[in-house]
Amino acid sequence: MDTKNYQFAWNDKAFELVSCSIVRMRIDIISVMPDLLTSAFAHSIIKRAQEKGLLQIHLHALRDYAMNKYGQVDDTQFGGGAGMVLMCEPLARVIEKLKQERNYDAIIYLTPDGQTLKQPTVNRLSLQENLLMICGHYKGIDQRIRDVYVTLEISIGDYVLSGGELAAAVLTDSIGRLIPGVLNDETSALTDSHQDGLLAPPVYTRPADWKGYKVPDILLSGHFAKIEEWRYEEALRRTEERRPDLLKG
Repeated sequence: MDTKNYQFAWNDKAFELVSCSIVRMRIDIISVMPDLLTSAFAHSIIKRAQEKGLLQIHLHALRDYAMNKYGQVDDTQFGGGAGMVLMCEPLARVIEKLKQERNYDAIIYLTPDGQTLKQPTVNRLSLQENLLMICGHYKGIDQRIRDVYVTLEISIGDYVLSGGELAAAVLTDSIGRLIPGVLNDETSALTDSHQDGLLAPPVYTRPADWKGYKVPDILLSGHFAKIEEWRYEEALRRTEERRPDLLKG
């Protein structure tokens, strides 16, 4: 497929390929500990996306915008309580600087109390050009930054991490792999789990017989219509068994 002429589009019901030009994306990430992210973006698919010029990832160390020479970016909570909070001023400085350089389609805060990340959100974000992510740390960020700047709050699950860096890596990876030209076969992303509301069916490769465990005959038949029917039925069965909540409604 010629990736110069196609990209994904989200139509509120499905993710599909349409004819248009390639979207190149830039993701800026603000972090107290940006070194946590360097390895995550230096390998595999995300590395290829950057090498192809399809994705730019820029890490911004919050301490570069600190309140004083000691690198202060956090303080205690008003009202008391355990845990430090990232302050308004350092975050506002870096956000304002970046906003002067470009318009962001979304300013995302990674937080346990955000909306749970799901594939439709990833699909929509993958069609944007400029995203800004804010990684929380300690007890989080001052609520006023969320009120003034943040347009989307995302959680990657119902648990708490030490900071938002790993969540930002997850979100970036899930978005980056959908950018046209990143995957060798763009249609591969259309058959991933959750793209159609179902889990993906089982997959097999050579050998056809491994220690007596055989590949289903239908996959060796060459009858592609029946193979697709089998895959759909297996996806439905697996979803019913493992994630029946996805089938509600």
